[in-house]
Amino acid sequence: MVQKLKLEELNRIDVETFKTVEKIPLIVVLDNIRSMHNVGATFRTADAFLIQKIILCGITPQPPHREIHKAALGATESVDWSHESDINTTIQDLKSQGFEIVGIEQTTDSRMITDFTIDKSKKYAVILGNEVEGISDEALPNIDSFIEIPQLGTKHSLNVSVCGGIVMWEFAKALK
Repeated sequence: MVQKLKLEELNRIDVETFKTVEKIPLIVVLDNIRSMHNVGATFRTADAFLIQKIILCGITPQPPHREIHKAALGATESVDWSHESDINTTIQDLKSQGFEIVGIEQTTDSRMITDFTIDKSKKYAVILGNEVEGISDEALPNIDSFIEIPQLGTKHSLNVSVCGGIVMWEFAKALK
């Protein structure tokens, strides 16, 4: 008979070990995200896939906050993060560190994620934008490439934390 595994049977690492293990060379940038639930869910997914860091930009809420912790379930303690006020300064800093900047946005230049080749020899930073407005307009010219997730239904977008989860998984698979 099939049974669910108990927590202790999952053999998860603790926070101290998480801090020392090699991470996927991916940074997730949240650009003016409004929802604390989306921030918390992004932290939780970043923990699951050993993402290097999250950068919270602009108005994006920061831990500690009860609503973020509710969705993150402790991942704000394991995943490295910082807050930066300006998205373009963040992009320039990441470029100077050798990161390729990938915007997750529907643009005239975007490619489907299925058509985007993730190069194992590169470091990436993906930018997820505001729930309504998307990535800040002033940041668009500074982004190296744009990808979007194919959608077959009637809606034009996915929830930002769902989108982030799909993108983090695709990069984690390719970069690990």
